[in-house]
Amino acid sequence: MTLRIIPRSWQRSIKTIFPLLFAISFIIVLLVNNLTPAIAQQPRQEIRGVWMTTNDKDILRDSHKLGDAIAKLKRLNFNTIYPVAWNSGYAMYPSPVAQQRDIQPFVYRGLDGQDMLADLIAQAHRQGLLVIPWFEFGFMTPPTSELALNNPDWLTQKQDGSQTSNSAGGEVVWLNPFHPEVQEFITELVLEITTQYNADGIQFDDHMSLPSEFGYDEYTIALYTKETKKAPPKDFEDPAWVKWRANKITAFMSQLNQAVKAVKPNAIFSISPNYYEFAYKHHLQDWLNWVRFDIADELIVQVYSPNLQSFVDKISRPEMQEAHQKIPTGVGIMTGLRNRPVAIQQIQSQVRAVQQYGLGAAFFYYESLWEDAPEPIGDRFSQFSEFFPFAAFRTALQIPRRAATFPPPPPPKPDPKAKPQQPIKDSAPSPSPTTSQK
Repeated sequence: MTLRIIPRSWQRSIKTIFPLLFAISFIIVLLVNNLTPAIAQQPRQEIRGVWMTTNDKDILRDSHKLGDAIAKLKRLNFNTIYPVAWNSGYAMYPSPVAQQRDIQPFVYRGLDGQDMLADLIAQAHRQGLLVIPWFEFGFMTPPTSELALNNPDWLTQKQDGSQTSNSAGGEVVWLNPFHPEVQEFITELVLEITTQYNADGIQFDDHMSLPSEFGYDEYTIALYTKETKKAPPKDFEDPAWVKWRANKITAFMSQLNQAVKAVKPNAIFSISPNYYEFAYKHHLQDWLNWVRFDIADELIVQVYSPNLQSFVDKISRPEMQEAHQKIPTGVGIMTGLRNRPVAIQQIQSQVRAVQQYGLGAAFFYYESLWEDAPEPIGDRFSQFSEFFPFAAFRTALQIPRRAATFPPPPPPKPDPKAKPQQPIKDSAPSPSPTTSQK
C-alpha cells in the first residue's frame, strides 16, 4: 500500500540504491564487530615524552619560562613530561617524609615561592599533557648526602667491604634494596608524591636497582644464608645469586605497585631501565618480569648508543616486542648533555628507527632538545616539528592494573593426616577411547 503513493521515479531510485544501502550496512556491522575488542582492550598509547632534569632547574623555577616550554612541547605534539622528583638523596618538592629523616630540603621552591612540581602539573594539564614525576636516583645516593650519613646501616657493600661505585652522577653509594627500613622509606616517599600531587603516575629508572657487585653486607648475607642454607657465592655473577637478588627487587617493586594502586588506581607505574641483558646481569633489574607480572604500566628503555646499528639491535630485541604487545613501550633517546651535544642527524635517524618498530620515544633531556645543541635553535626546533606531525592523545584513565604478587604463593600442601577420598562409583558407561585420549 505504501509504495502506491510514492512516485514511480522514486520507486525506481529506491530499488536502485537498496543493494548499495545493504552493502554499506553489512560493512558497518563488520567494522563494529572488529573494533569492539580493540575498544574494550584500550589500545596502547604512543609515548612522546621528555625528561626534565636538575639541568632544567632554571626553567622549573621560573613559572613564565615553564609555561613557554610546555607550550612548545604541546605545539610539537609531545604528550608526556617526566620531571625529576627525587635526586641525589633529596626530594625536589616539599617532603615531610624526608624532613622527618633529618634530610633538609634541597631545591623545591620557584622564584615566586611556588611549589615547582605542583606548578608544572597544573600548567601541563591545562595544555593536555600528562605529568609523571621521575624518581631518579632510586637506591643510589652520593656518599656525602644526609641520607647516607644519617643511615650507615642502610648501605650495602661489595665483597671487599667497599661501598662506593662510579656512575654518571659521580661517586655514589647504594641503599640496600633488601633492607625493610629502606623499603619502607622509599615506599613512604613514593606514596607522598602519589597522594600529595595531582600527577598521572610515578616513574623509576635504571637506578631502581643494584649493581651486581653489591649485596655482601651483613644483613643481606644473613638473609641469603637463612633462605638458602649456604653463604653467598664469591662470584657476584653466579646465576643463582643474581637471580635471588633480582627476585628480591622484583618482589619489592610488586609491593610498591600495589601500594600505589591502592591510593590511586589509575596511576601510571612507569619504568625506564637499560636494555634487558645489561639491566638484569649488571644491575639485577629483571624488568621483563616486571612487565609479565603487571608491575609496569609503561616501559621506556634507555638506549643511548650513538651507533645506529647498535641502537636498532637493542630496540628490536624479542623482550621489547613482548612488552610492546602488552603495555605502551618506548625508547629513551639521548638528545645531548651539556658537555656532549648530539647532532640532530643522529636524533633524527633514531626517531625514524623507533617509529618503524611502532614504538614511542622519550628524550633526555629538555634543554638539550634545542638549547644546548650544536645547531642553531631555529633549525633544531624545525627538525623536531617534523618528528610528530600529528597529535597522539594519551590519558591516565586506563584499566586499573595492580601487580600480581611476586613470587606467586605456593600451592597448598596436602594434609598427610587427611584420609584419601574413595572413588565415587556410578553406573555411567566408561568413556570411549576417543574421549579418554583427549
